[in-house]
Amino acid sequence: MSGLLIGVFVGALLLGVPIAFVMGVASLVVLLVQGTFPLLVVPQRMFNGLDSFPLMAVPFFILAADLMTAGRITAALLTFSRALVGHIRGGMGHVNVLVSVFFAGISGSALADAAGPSAIAMRMMTKAGYPASYSAALSAATATIGPIIPPSIIMVIYGISESRVSIAQMFLAGIVPGCLMGLALAAANFVISRRNNYGGDQTFAGTATVVRTALRALPALLVPLIILGGILGGVFTPTEAAAVAVVYSLIVGFLQGTLTVRLLPQILVRSALLTSAVLMIVATASIFAWLLTVFQLPQQFGAAIAALDVGTIGTLLLLALLIFLCGLFIDTIPAVIVLTPILAPIAFKAGVDPLHFAMVLILNLTIGMVTPPVGPVLFVISTVGRIRIEVVTRAILPLLAVQILVLMAIILIPPITLSIPRLFGYGG
Repeated sequence: MSGLLIGVFVGALLLGVPIAFVMGVASLVVLLVQGTFPLLVVPQRMFNGLDSFPLMAVPFFILAADLMTAGRITAALLTFSRALVGHIRGGMGHVNVLVSVFFAGISGSALADAAGPSAIAMRMMTKAGYPASYSAALSAATATIGPIIPPSIIMVIYGISESRVSIAQMFLAGIVPGCLMGLALAAANFVISRRNNYGGDQTFAGTATVVRTALRALPALLVPLIILGGILGGVFTPTEAAAVAVVYSLIVGFLQGTLTVRLLPQILVRSALLTSAVLMIVATASIFAWLLTVFQLPQQFGAAIAALDVGTIGTLLLLALLIFLCGLFIDTIPAVIVLTPILAPIAFKAGVDPLHFAMVLILNLTIGMVTPPVGPVLFVISTVGRIRIEVVTRAILPLLAVQILVLMAIILIPPITLSIPRLFGYGG
């Protein structure tokens, strides 16, 4: 039956069926053919997958990002980033990277970044004379920083799927890898810009301008500090932190006059549509992951990896390769729900730190968002920029290589991930 489950899954995926329906249809077909379990188990398992207090953070983080974007907080981040780094070689590219790092502390989503600030930065790069293909590729690559720097929707999903690590731990663990990814992409942009003679788009704006634009962007820059500070200080849980982010976004938007009551229905509908899509994936992934456990695929796969006897790092590298291959075809959220119960026990048995493995999996799947054939961020950027997907795919290859190098550094050097959590008393 496990072969039928995987076969239907792969077949539907190759036919281009949306991933939520792929997992639901594969699960339903197996249950109908097997006949052991009543079909009532489908809604029960789907409901159990959604019946989680931490999962409530997802719609709140989505809504907070939409409120910040509608309240033109993103524009303030762009203006500040341009004043700070716009004069450097490849200046608008550096602005693209920096604004994605800043916005990551608000949205927690690569798709939100791709559709919002990255799309705006892409258009600014094109107007400044950068090739449209490179502008789109860099915008797609920088959007993947969103799920790494806290808060992160993917980390919330992982925290629900794996009890050995807390959401607060993962938020802390994502700070250094996210910043490292930003620095690596900025370095790559500098080299590419120097090779192709992409100059800074302006002279240095001056310290006074930097300070002035920083003050305007301060409300947005404070969001990750409020969220992390509140969680670590025991003031609120990650779920409550997401709700606080929504209230904060509303207050800032109304006080600055950039958000009005008339805009709220449109914002709420947009957030509700995205939330429903995410939660539908979570629900069907829950029944699919349950069937994998019933058919003992995790145990079989774990035994096969253990038989190779390649040590801790070897096991982690093998798992990372498998995760990367899965990320080519499966979207991030279902991949987290399906792969975590299969791969996490294997990693722990091999001696991998639970938090280290969590970040390797999350970063790996995040990179998968810009790899074809699925690559949802690539599709968003190509649609927004009106550029053919194959053009963006070719242009992103050097940047993808840089991202993979960062992933390898995080795999081979655990302190990159574990240093800040340990500073706050998490882990050994």
